[in-house]
Amino acid sequence: MNQPLDLAALRRDYVAHGLRRSELNDDPIKQFALWFGHAVAAEIPDVNAMSLATATPDGKPSVRIVLLKELNERGFSFFTNYASEKGRHLEENPQGALAFYWMQLERQIRINGRMERTSREESQDYFHSRPRGSQLSAWASRQSDVIDARRVLEARLAKMEERYAGSEVPLPPHWGGYRLVPERIEFWQGRPDRMHDRFRYTRQEDGSWLIERLAP
Repeated sequence: MNQPLDLAALRRDYVAHGLRRSELNDDPIKQFALWFGHAVAAEIPDVNAMSLATATPDGKPSVRIVLLKELNERGFSFFTNYASEKGRHLEENPQGALAFYWMQLERQIRINGRMERTSREESQDYFHSRPRGSQLSAWASRQSDVIDARRVLEARLAKMEERYAGSEVPLPPHWGGYRLVPERIEFWQGRPDRMHDRFRYTRQEDGSWLIERLAP
């Protein structure tokens, strides 16, 4: 690298009108759904893409992008191979974190909570809503394993195509969903001069939510 990267030159200001406590729904799931609807209306690409952070039992973190596939009053769900790195992490340390960033709206949402597996029925319903090719790849790919070459994957996929030719592809026993049951949710709205608006919801023992404004 001949010239150092001028990362300071990438600075940008935020011009949004801001976020007030009076505008927030008392239920953070409903507030999330409202903001998600705004993001969909703004035609943000991959609007359901979210960063998922997991950690080993000794605290070594890992993060990747996954897709939100279900949202309801119980939490935020995605689907994966249970034998993948994230699956192994979550079986040993069922705490996770999610983050959404919608640059066009100058908004960020951070979510922390406990992870639980979705029911087998929920996983099956989603699995069979996927394209057939995606169903077959769930059988062919041993996610996160080291492989010698792409031809190994392609050979496995061809074998699965032959095995299930003319029949329904069954749900693999190693594949299904996780649901993050939220304990804290933070809504961040960009503002000029880095005086951003931040509100954090924290679940209370009685199931209600404490809403607090945080310094930017």
